[in-house]
Amino acid sequence: MRPRHPTTLDLLRETARGEPADSLALADLLQRFRERAFGVLLLAATLPAFIPLPLGVGAIAGPLVMLVGLQLLLAFHQPWLPRGLRTRGPQRETVARFLRRSEPLLRRLERLVRPRWEVLVTHPLALCLTGALLLALGFLLALPIPFTNYPFGLLLLLYSVALIERDGLLLSVAWLLGGGVIGVFLLASEAAAGWVGRMLA
Repeated sequence: MRPRHPTTLDLLRETARGEPADSLALADLLQRFRERAFGVLLLAATLPAFIPLPLGVGAIAGPLVMLVGLQLLLAFHQPWLPRGLRTRGPQRETVARFLRRSEPLLRRLERLVRPRWEVLVTHPLALCLTGALLLALGFLLALPIPFTNYPFGLLLLLYSVALIERDGLLLSVAWLLGGGVIGVFLLASEAAAGWVGRMLA
């Protein structure tokens, strides 16, 4: 029988334990959870999307998500962080607040997810696809579109959990949802461009 590895909830509880005002250095988090570093980094990048503000949060979370996506697309074996980000990270209180809000959802997911279809989590081509989708989703999250933080945050949470739990089935669901969202935005952008063109003609 395969030994039980810490779940996403376990990692969040461990990370939130301590003084609420303490900041968590991203480099320390990646070192601690090395085997699932990309999933943990994506989860940390997604946290700002759950801050209850209509605008501006995506400008923080979006580029971080894009950084994760680019590294997966380029087949990095371990996450790389610019020097200015290595010592920065969320406060424990931010993690604890996110945990309080998301724990019911994560509990439901925890009953469903498990390591399976791991080729979709480990194969270079699969990781490139994941990276490309995250790059596009991070770009969309960074756009100043009101009230999209939570929907994008929930979608990116699926990617994070799938990578952390090594659940290829959940990752394939996230691929479909992410591809659908990107497709809708492309169609909406094309329609908007056509409408502007007609107005200016």
